[in-house]
Amino acid sequence: MILLIKNATVVCRDKALNGKKFDLYIKNGIIEKIAKNISDQNAKTIEANNLHVSIGWMDIGTQVGEPGYEYRETLSSAADAAARGGFTTIAPFPNTNPCVDNKSSVQYILNNTQNLPVDFLPIAAVSQGCAGNDITEMMDLSNAGAIAFSDGKKPVQDGGLLLRALQYAKASSKKIIQRPVDSSLEYHGMIHEGKTSLSLGLSGMPSLSEYSSTARDIKIAEYAENEIVLHTISTKESADLVKTERKNNNQLSATVAYKNLIQIDEDLIDFNSNLKVQPPLRSSKDQKALVKGIKDGSIQAICSNHVPLEQEKKKLEFPFADFGAIGLETCYSALNTQLAEIVSTEILIDRLAYGPREILNLKIPELKIGSKANLTLFDPSQEWTYDRREIRSKSKNTPYIGVQFVGKVIGIINGKHYVTN
Repeated sequence: MILLIKNATVVCRDKALNGKKFDLYIKNGIIEKIAKNISDQNAKTIEANNLHVSIGWMDIGTQVGEPGYEYRETLSSAADAAARGGFTTIAPFPNTNPCVDNKSSVQYILNNTQNLPVDFLPIAAVSQGCAGNDITEMMDLSNAGAIAFSDGKKPVQDGGLLLRALQYAKASSKKIIQRPVDSSLEYHGMIHEGKTSLSLGLSGMPSLSEYSSTARDIKIAEYAENEIVLHTISTKESADLVKTERKNNNQLSATVAYKNLIQIDEDLIDFNSNLKVQPPLRSSKDQKALVKGIKDGSIQAICSNHVPLEQEKKKLEFPFADFGAIGLETCYSALNTQLAEIVSTEILIDRLAYGPREILNLKIPELKIGSKANLTLFDPSQEWTYDRREIRSKSKNTPYIGVQFVGKVIGIINGKHYVTN
């Protein structure tokens, strides 16, 4: 297959290309030309009014249902949703049934995604069954293809277990991904603890539950002399601490969920259960601090926090609904719509494409002649409406159905795979 991308603004770290318009000629999945005014009548031409191109985006911590929860999301439907959202690579969390805590479960993901348009890089469990009790065989999991370790949506509460995990992971040169939260401080909490939780009469999750765990996890990682990724931090206190600690500790990384960058707890005033997520939407003060962290680079990556759930788990009164929302398909568009005036396209794309790979010490795709095409195509100015009928995920638990966005993913190219919206 021959593809010709016409007159696209390049967004990348190469100063010779960034911000400039070029044609890209791709044959059999390889970038063969980057120049002005390339023509080939045999090529499939890709055009848009304000077409942009960057290296393919990556999502850390995607929740995939298969195996065990295929009615929520299969590997194939997750790939479709990721491609629509502009992601060429996802690193799924291990919270399936059975959990990804042994070699065969890692191989299951790798073997069943080889022909999909999106690359799957499995994250294996820290503890057996993600139960937080007994550590997994990390070296075997690493050799089988796990790129990192995490208990995902069930963060490790036992400090001793986390310490041992960090020490074992160091032997395989892999990182531990940990959502910092002290669950004992969030007893039956439903939303961020503050004025909104009081006015709505809902039990709150205090910022302290995250901050105390953030401080603990950083110190444990320092003691273990290994790298840790603090996943989806959500409070100003955590963001400030991460920024301070990173000045003298390059083994510390942090991510943020995109909803925490664009929405706050006051948006829950109508009890929309699709905004009941973990971590919870926080205050305006927290949201501003997280955006600042993205801009100054102390938070290196933005993630979709994609958690597919069946209608029976979400279409309930707010206190009884489960936590989680899908996010792959709307991540970029929601960010661009809300933050375009304060966060540049270059920074957004850097945190979606480069940051996630740097965090996990992965090879970064190159946008140059002779390289495999691993590209995301998007138009920052195109307006579109998120239609329920067009959702690629098997689950529909999203607060954005019917919302008009500014900024749309046009498609992805990943080797010989080309997916267009």
